[in-house]
Amino acid sequence: MKQVVQNYKSGELAVLDVPVPGCKPGGVLVRSAYSLISTGTELMKVSEAGMSMLGKARSRPDQVAKVMQSVATNGVPATYRKVMGKLDSYTPLGYSLCGVVEQVGAGIDDVKVGDLVACAGNEHALHAELNWVPKNLYTPVPDGLAPRHAAFGTVGSIALQGVRQGEPQLGEVALVIGLGLIGQLVVQLLAASGVRVVGADPDPVRCELAERLGAAACGDPASAAVETAVAELTGGHGVDQVYLAAGGGSNQPVELAAKLCRDRGRVVDIGKCRLDLPWNAYYEKELDVRFSRSYGPGRYDPEYELEGRDYPIGYVRWTERRNLACFLDLLARGSVDVEPLVSHVADFDDAVETYQRLKDGDLKAVAVLFRYPGHTVEAAAPEVAVPAVNVQRSPVRAARTPVRLAFVGAGNYASSMLLPHLARRDGVKLSTVVTTTALSAANAQRKFGFDEATTDLDAVLGDKSVDAVFVVTRHSSHAALTRRALLAGKAVFVEKPLALTEDELADVLAAVEESGNDRLQVGFNRRFSPLLREAKQRFGARTGPANLRYLVNAGRLDHGSWYLRQGSEGSRFVGEGGHFIDTASWLLDADPVSVYATATSGNEDVQVVLRYPDGSTATISYVTTGPSGFPKETLDLVADGRALRLDDFVRASVYGPERWVSSRLPKARDKGQNAELAAFVKAVRTGGPMPVPLRSLAATTAATLAVETGLACGAPVTLERAR
Repeated sequence: MKQVVQNYKSGELAVLDVPVPGCKPGGVLVRSAYSLISTGTELMKVSEAGMSMLGKARSRPDQVAKVMQSVATNGVPATYRKVMGKLDSYTPLGYSLCGVVEQVGAGIDDVKVGDLVACAGNEHALHAELNWVPKNLYTPVPDGLAPRHAAFGTVGSIALQGVRQGEPQLGEVALVIGLGLIGQLVVQLLAASGVRVVGADPDPVRCELAERLGAAACGDPASAAVETAVAELTGGHGVDQVYLAAGGGSNQPVELAAKLCRDRGRVVDIGKCRLDLPWNAYYEKELDVRFSRSYGPGRYDPEYELEGRDYPIGYVRWTERRNLACFLDLLARGSVDVEPLVSHVADFDDAVETYQRLKDGDLKAVAVLFRYPGHTVEAAAPEVAVPAVNVQRSPVRAARTPVRLAFVGAGNYASSMLLPHLARRDGVKLSTVVTTTALSAANAQRKFGFDEATTDLDAVLGDKSVDAVFVVTRHSSHAALTRRALLAGKAVFVEKPLALTEDELADVLAAVEESGNDRLQVGFNRRFSPLLREAKQRFGARTGPANLRYLVNAGRLDHGSWYLRQGSEGSRFVGEGGHFIDTASWLLDADPVSVYATATSGNEDVQVVLRYPDGSTATISYVTTGPSGFPKETLDLVADGRALRLDDFVRASVYGPERWVSSRLPKARDKGQNAELAAFVKAVRTGGPMPVPLRSLAATTAATLAVETGLACGAPVTLERAR
């Protein structure tokens, strides 16, 4: 097998052929998929190896002290031979990787061959094709987490242990000095803990990156910007904690920490920087200086690391291994995002060249990954199933006139966007409104003229005179109510989203198969907009692939809105994103085959890229941080030398051999609700097909759910259609 090594005497870097390590008891043999270069720790070691002997001695006074002790004990000749022999040997590099278990040693029962694991340790998680890793230095990778992201496990654990040493509390303010790889992770972990963060680094690119990942403000420590930000956030008191994540020989980080920390604040050293503590400054504030030892408790303890003896959780809550597992869980849940930190991915065979470029400064990087042979494609790429429905369709009879409709829910959207259109439509009778509170049902009955108002859903579903049921409730109830109405034999109009999970989508489609009732419509109204339909007609048929861009300026929600209850009601994108995916798919006349999603810190602004069978792509930018005066929806479609533009459903245009522009007279935005309701009522009345095929509804819902999967794992998600 191949392994990256370095000769500390000459500084030579090489990729050597070395024997495959044996699979000893108490550990596993792991084939590397990705390993991470620590651009701080490893490059420091590489740089030291290139120094003269005097330079090496100056950089490692601790080792010089050991040499002097050996001289006193063994004499100069013996010590010289020992030191030169050690320096003139190849040493390994690397300490953080992700790979696949290839062999399981005796005594291991928590993983099996083929499992994906993250590994730690500068003797066990090396830049090598195969590594033997003891039990307490690996942990299984959560489902859906990309291997390239799991390779950050060790450095993530270092950052996590540093944050634990600082004991942050909600509402506190912290200063992170040094915004390299560890510093960027510390920023995100603190932000996820409810701490406001100020970053300090002389590199403006790293400052900008930290702000994107959650820092409140960042700046050059030599400027006044950092001090000003700290004063504004703390009312002049100073930060609660300072995290030293910088390296080098300057004492500036330690002095800045004393200056900007509050009285009796905490200073945590995570990196390897000069620590000449200015006594007066630290004494007067009685600062608490703490050290963070690598990945956490267990580090440097051979009984823990090599023999697998765990510490009881009641006495040591967070060990090396538990920190590693915790960080991977944070990655899988999207609380920490490492993809923006990946500056470069190099093939393992190019390791020497990559190190040299980093050392020379040709490659500016926060994090660099080695990709190993056989893993150019992500292992276990995530998939979201698009269930197929084989319907033995029950006979559909035309409904009586007028068509009798029941509403389950009568909130703001139903009252403002649906019921006003239906209340004045010929051939429609508003039969019954069902709500969970009696007064809201009575209000809807009085306002829109329902025959009855009730809180008894079973009675409505059992009423044979009701032709169709509208489900317009909160998101978490859509799938269950839709399923019940389908099984009761009703035509169903359900507002988006149809489902919040893959299981819910499968349950709805199982109800269709069980009942033979496929009379289902989801409220994807934009495809029914008269303006957009005319623009699509003017654009004409395509012959080649298209590029579509859809910007949605969703805006911020009021504090307390139930849309913000992600735990029960799903994310904002799951709730609303189906609109935009459906519109894109309708314009491109196909269903997507894969989804890639990324987001800013906290998933406020989401970027979604959809790929279609003919090579077309659609990019949906769903932003909540835009200005309120900017239009909500703008769309551009480009293909075959033509372009279509939609400006917030007020104006549309098509550019090509002939140019078409819609009327410039101001009109109310018509997003298609009225036409959509007309098509649904017609289908119910005549017994004709539903306005949108069930296959399309399922595909759009699956693609919307795949966005959440993609955000969690940081990798493209395949939409796998069941056969």
